[in-house]
Amino acid sequence: MPTVAPDTPQNPENPWSYSLRLPHDPRAAAIARTTLRAVLAWHGMRELADPAELVTSEMVTNAYRHTTGPAEMRIRAVEEGRLRVSIWDTNPDIPPPFDKPPALFDRSAALAEAAANTEATYGRGLLIVRICADNWGGYALADELFGVSGKLLWFELAPTPCDAFDIAA
Repeated sequence: MPTVAPDTPQNPENPWSYSLRLPHDPRAAAIARTTLRAVLAWHGMRELADPAELVTSEMVTNAYRHTTGPAEMRIRAVEEGRLRVSIWDTNPDIPPPFDKPPALFDRSAALAEAAANTEATYGRGLLIVRICADNWGGYALADELFGVSGKLLWFELAPTPCDAFDIAA
């Protein structure tokens, strides 16, 4: 059976995309992380694996905690070296920071906020998005058009280091 070598360079004219349906299950975040890491390794984007796993895990966990239905993860290359991960869930409420585009100094403000709240044991997941992601957004989905309702949240990463790993623990 023919296979593709893991170090095959990306073709900008033929971007790739993967989707994974996740049941409402506490193991969904772990399955999403494992799938994401495998996809990034196969497409030569290992440098994005740690921040992508961290942000994806937070988003899938939020989908599990704040809905009663399934979720879906989509992973795709949007341009050379850049990654977009989208999470759909059944809750139509769009949380900050996904309700508006990133501000110019949002990453710095999020780092300062995280440093001021080092004792927090929950509620820091969306700070991680603000620290790690280069871009993000979200929109509500109406059920009349496609029979799907809820929201779609997404983030993008470029191959740059993330400063959130010391606050995520």
